[in-house]
Amino acid sequence: MPLTGWSDEEAEAYFPQLGVNVFVLGPGEPISMYHGEISQEDFLVLAGRCVLIVEGEERRLERWDFVHCPPWTNHTIVGTGDTPCVVLAVGSRGSEGIHYPLDATAQRHGASSEVETDSPAVAYSRFRQGEDTRYREGRLPSL
Repeated sequence: MPLTGWSDEEAEAYFPQLGVNVFVLGPGEPISMYHGEISQEDFLVLAGRCVLIVEGEERRLERWDFVHCPPWTNHTIVGTGDTPCVVLAVGSRGSEGIHYPLDATAQRHGASSEVETDSPAVAYSRFRQGEDTRYREGRLPSL
């Protein structure tokens, strides 16, 4: 359904490079493989706790913590604690200009590619393909 006053074509083309995602991470679950990319990214923790791995260092995050990653900042986020962690992520779409370095800190959290690569397919090769799903009652924690 188009946005009010906009055609389908306008709604789909208005922000073609902007990606907005909400991730629900279980304890020990990474948001992505440790990487740096050509575009900037921002993250806002909406609920729970997690650890940011940035440039090889750990930073503990909790509700309402905000992180800005300038272009080529190596980073990922891993859920921690006893409850799911909900993270709002905003950045660019696509995988052009991305690099997955090896990093000991990210490896300890299971959030590093097994080999240094510029290929998302190689970086995520040990994982099964994800799939889109409908919202299920109780999946998101209460805020």
